[in-house]
Amino acid sequence: MASGEGFLTDEQREVLKIASQNAETPLPSPRLSSSPKSPTSLLSDHQLKDPAGGKAPTCGVGMRHVRRSHSGKFVRVKKDGAGGKGTWGKLLDTDRESHIDRNDPNYDSGEEPYQLVGSTISDPLDEYKKAVVSIIEEYFSTSDVELAASDLKDLGSSEFHPYFLKRLVSIAMDRHDKEKEMASVLLSSLYADVISPNQIRDGFVMLLDAADDLAVDILDAVNILALFVARAVVDEILPPAFLTRAKKTLPESSKGYQVLQTAEKSYLSAPHHAELVERRWGGSIHVTVEEMKKKIADLLREYVESGDTFEACRCIRELGVSFFHHEVVKRALVLAMEIQAAKLLMLKLLKEAAEEGLISSSQMVKGFARLAESLDDLALDIPSAKTLFQSIVPKAISEGWLDASFSKSSCEDGEGQSEDKRLRRYKEEVVTIIHEYFLSDDIPELIRSLEDLGLPEFNPIFLKKLITLVLDRKNREKEMASVLLSALHIEIFSTEDIVNGFVMLLESAEDTALDILDASTELALFLARAVIDDVLAPLNLDEIASKLSPNCSGSETIRMARSLITARHAGERLLRCWGGGTGWAVEDAKDKIMKLLEEYESGGVVAEACQCIRDLGMPFFNHEVVKKALVMAMEKKNDRMLDLLQWSSDGRFTHPS
Repeated sequence: MASGEGFLTDEQREVLKIASQNAETPLPSPRLSSSPKSPTSLLSDHQLKDPAGGKAPTCGVGMRHVRRSHSGKFVRVKKDGAGGKGTWGKLLDTDRESHIDRNDPNYDSGEEPYQLVGSTISDPLDEYKKAVVSIIEEYFSTSDVELAASDLKDLGSSEFHPYFLKRLVSIAMDRHDKEKEMASVLLSSLYADVISPNQIRDGFVMLLDAADDLAVDILDAVNILALFVARAVVDEILPPAFLTRAKKTLPESSKGYQVLQTAEKSYLSAPHHAELVERRWGGSIHVTVEEMKKKIADLLREYVESGDTFEACRCIRELGVSFFHHEVVKRALVLAMEIQAAKLLMLKLLKEAAEEGLISSSQMVKGFARLAESLDDLALDIPSAKTLFQSIVPKAISEGWLDASFSKSSCEDGEGQSEDKRLRRYKEEVVTIIHEYFLSDDIPELIRSLEDLGLPEFNPIFLKKLITLVLDRKNREKEMASVLLSALHIEIFSTEDIVNGFVMLLESAEDTALDILDASTELALFLARAVIDDVLAPLNLDEIASKLSPNCSGSETIRMARSLITARHAGERLLRCWGGGTGWAVEDAKDKIMKLLEEYESGGVVAEACQCIRDLGMPFFNHEVVKKALVMAMEKKNDRMLDLLQWSSDGRFTHPS
């Protein structure tokens, strides 16, 4: 059978020949190039016919651009198969505009052309920052603390309050003294009620981090910011320990570090620093916190004398410090505990002030909460403070002038702090014993008093009470406390008692620092002195540290104590740290004891030797006398030293252990 070309006419063969000669290069697509049908077979399938007029298609037109129209004619088509006379155009023809007829029954609104509209996504923090600027500016114009507090509450976004503090202080730093004072007063007012203590701390941390930038625009930024920090400490919205902790997070070369150093050395270490800091911005129209506290105290004292509740309420109202009414509540409760005759009067005043709306519910709760936090310290001066407080709370709630929400938290705190009757009696007794010791300096009498109590399991609590009480006293009492610890360790306290007592002290160090500025330094001195006096071994410091949480301020106190111990001439310096005692270094004391014993051994009198030991004035170091006497007795192999120890055991210079 002939080939496929034998079925073609002469004219068709001519068309095929021309198409073959002028065909373009093969298609690049693998799929198209591998088509099972060749151009020849395609022509065979379609049975191409001679075009009109018997003429062949235009020379040079490739086969892929030749198409048969619906009329049977061959026409040249456009590239990509679009257009051409007698064709339908390409598959997706988007060159022509489409028109949508809304009256068409098949109309679909989804086919309407649409346009993307851009919109700015707002950042909540940016919105907050803009809003607080207007609140701050309005406050500086009106001096209305209550309005500023209300506006800040209404603004919401309480998680951003540290930014409010930063913006308030940074704006005030570039204003007059009046605005600086107003900013400090506002922060004291917002503390706890609107801005939490942690947010206050975070706000100041942000300010310290930004101190380098602030110094570019504000000439005296370091000094001004240091004064704001010092004022916050004086106003009790920042704990003194904040300075120590913040220093660890800042490079020593930063402006923030300089701010903390300036606050500590220039403002908080000066005599009468509280008064100086509060009056530093003398252009203020406000009364300082200390002055306001004095006004409240005077007002309540006058009320105790007059008993005129109406007049007292009027005076409280005239103070114009509704944000500070918690201080009225706290001081009224303290007076009720101090003066039994004033108890009913104070409770009556608080009740009427609450019923009139003079003292708000939140201020009342805050006043009670502040007093609850300071009950341990108050108990040192008023032994029955906790009992009295626990009797006042249910009475206030039942009469409706204290929110019942305080009851639950108060009970939880009470359960956590409550001790059995023996412990309460012990605490009351030891406070009296400690006060008597400071007056008499009689260690044997104190030891007998503790033995009479018969509660050795509470020895750590005695140590805590002793040092807590002495922290806020003069150097004389601090020296007496250290001497007493040495004597107690020899007589009735075990090393475990001493360790547990210091653990209790360091666990409450942060609370102590709120009332005593340099509490951490003083506690470090007591720890270091205990090591020098052989009350504690250096390894005991590791034991104490292991019982504390890693990030508490007590851990820093222990590190400070270690530094003091390892310093050059540590023994002599620590024995003289409070200016008391004998003023001798440990080695000097040992040398004097050795010479005394050698003199006695060479023919001295026992009574005279005992008098010389007493004249050393170091009862806490008598264990060294015993140790050296025993060593000499073994070396000399005679009984003279043993006679001295037997004589001393009768109470000549120490107590038998």
